[in-house]
Amino acid sequence: MGVHDGHRARMKERFRGHGLENFNDINALELLLFYAAPRRDTNGLAHALLERFGSFSAVLEANEQELLAVPGIGENAVTLLRLIPAVSRRYLLDKTPTNEPIDSAAAAGRYFIPRFMYETEEVVYALLLDARKRPVQCAAVSRGTVDAAEINARRLAEIALQYRASAVILAHNHHSGVALPSVEDETATARLSRALDLLGVELSDHIIVAGNDYISMRESGFMR
Repeated sequence: MGVHDGHRARMKERFRGHGLENFNDINALELLLFYAAPRRDTNGLAHALLERFGSFSAVLEANEQELLAVPGIGENAVTLLRLIPAVSRRYLLDKTPTNEPIDSAAAAGRYFIPRFMYETEEVVYALLLDARKRPVQCAAVSRGTVDAAEINARRLAEIALQYRASAVILAHNHHSGVALPSVEDETATARLSRALDLLGVELSDHIIVAGNDYISMRESGFMR
């Protein structure tokens, strides 16, 4: 038995018996890193990660290059740490109903918030709806842009025609932490609404998400 095996066994038993409630951030990361560094003292690695990034969530949101810059962190640890938010997001998406009508701002907010969990760049989604407001397809139409003005109207029109959508709901995220539309968001929304009108497709709403908060541009009077 290795020098750390007894400690690891106790940590795992503690988690199985009580969950993470009594673990601090160091211990939670230490436990997680057991599965990436089976023969190392992961407590030191956990300390190094939290000192570098400042918080548990920031560690999980760090990109590959940032993580590899921490001494002792190798590819296995990077893969595991990057996998946690991706799996969490997949779990939340799997619990989000995909066949219920999206016929209100509240329903749209519930639908989109999980899609933006752990995103580190701006993403714009187009949710395509059938005549009964049920989701047909949710497609990313832009990624890594500065604002919604970068959404390509032709691309959006092609997707709407491809899936024979009756209506579209746009959504994008704000990293500022404030779910309020910019002037560019308003201008782009009006432009895209006109483009869809030519196809006989309604732009039902534009949802802006910031963390667990969201705003409906239509409900808030920002859509003309």
